[in-house]
Amino acid sequence: MKEIVQKVKGMRDFYPAEMAFRTWLYHQIRCISEQFGYQEYEAPILEKLELYAAKSGEELVKEQAYVFSDRGGGEIALRPELTPSLARMIAQRQNELAYPVRWWSFGPFWRYEQPQKGRTREFFQWNIDMIGAAGYQADAELLAVCAAFLNQIGLTPEMVQIKVNNRRLMDEQLLKIDVTAELKPVVYRLIDRRDKLRPDAWRDFAIENGIGTDMLEQLIALLDNQELWKESETLTTIFDLVDKMGYGEYLAFDSQVIRGLLYYTGTVFEVWDKAPGGRAVLGGGRYENLVEDVGGDPLPGVGFAMGDVMISVLLEKYGLLPTLNYQPAHVLVTCFDDQTLSDAYQLAAEIRRGGINVITYPEPAKLNKQLKFANRVGARAILIAGPDEVAAGQVTIKDLLNRTQQTVSRADCVRELRALGI
Repeated sequence: MKEIVQKVKGMRDFYPAEMAFRTWLYHQIRCISEQFGYQEYEAPILEKLELYAAKSGEELVKEQAYVFSDRGGGEIALRPELTPSLARMIAQRQNELAYPVRWWSFGPFWRYEQPQKGRTREFFQWNIDMIGAAGYQADAELLAVCAAFLNQIGLTPEMVQIKVNNRRLMDEQLLKIDVTAELKPVVYRLIDRRDKLRPDAWRDFAIENGIGTDMLEQLIALLDNQELWKESETLTTIFDLVDKMGYGEYLAFDSQVIRGLLYYTGTVFEVWDKAPGGRAVLGGGRYENLVEDVGGDPLPGVGFAMGDVMISVLLEKYGLLPTLNYQPAHVLVTCFDDQTLSDAYQLAAEIRRGGINVITYPEPAKLNKQLKFANRVGARAILIAGPDEVAAGQVTIKDLLNRTQQTVSRADCVRELRALGI
């Protein structure tokens, strides 16, 4: 047997069933995004590596990005994230836009990671951002967008939680335990990895990176303080506003949510599965300097991103995956012989003009074979127009769901199909 050429590791095939879920997810995302007044946009698949190098962090650029040289000698990356592209697009037309800008997108991204359950090297991601609003109200709105989406797809506050923190609050607290500016990036990486490493490995990572025992103990006490958020006026007002919008049950303070990307400057948040061993499925936060870093004037922003892989794993876990019929045409027009073949195609065209999707069996075949095909592709009804029906101007409609059939005039065929719910 010939060996089938395999797809590239970590890439994905979207058969019709998988494509139907992706389309459904896109529809849910569009619905929520537009409810809050966000406009859809898209950015290039390829970007210059320098766009990510400044603000996305060394790990993302050096270890996870797909990078290659183009024929002009420049370094190009398959986009691993979208926020830098968004900042570039805003900077390019900064004086033409009405602020705050509310934009969203859903498209493909690539990261060179080890494939595992819930993580692939190619993924589709929802990105949604508000640019040009500096107040806490923008942070609260994005949290409400996030909660509204979770609620729409059936994920309740008992299943998932939006964990919220604030980097400015953490900066203030880290200063109190003598964390220097030089040491702060290391401490942030340490905080971000607390739930990703074993306790002993986490402590070893801290010591290896110059964090002494006394500072580490103070850091642990800081991270375990569940009331710390009350010292932040920003967080207290955000929590209150989200609660007034009806989504307060989804929110919880968590000082360990710090986000790995370097460009976050204020509120940061992640959605976590609340079950034991649960994982993060969404993350975002406030950034102040990204537009300026790509050449524009300073503009504040806040947003989040969610990949399609992990959210599908979570929906499957809680039995919330939708039942989708990925066959767009529920009517099959049969074909018996060469003499009636052209009439079968003509009948199919008439039905389509009536607004109903139709499959035409592509060649003459026995009725039993065509019935089996109709059942396999999920057709609801088949239309039989043999020589006798054609001569009489009639069509026989065979309802495969109710196992009934009726012969009707050809002019009434669309109406009778509609009556079946097609």
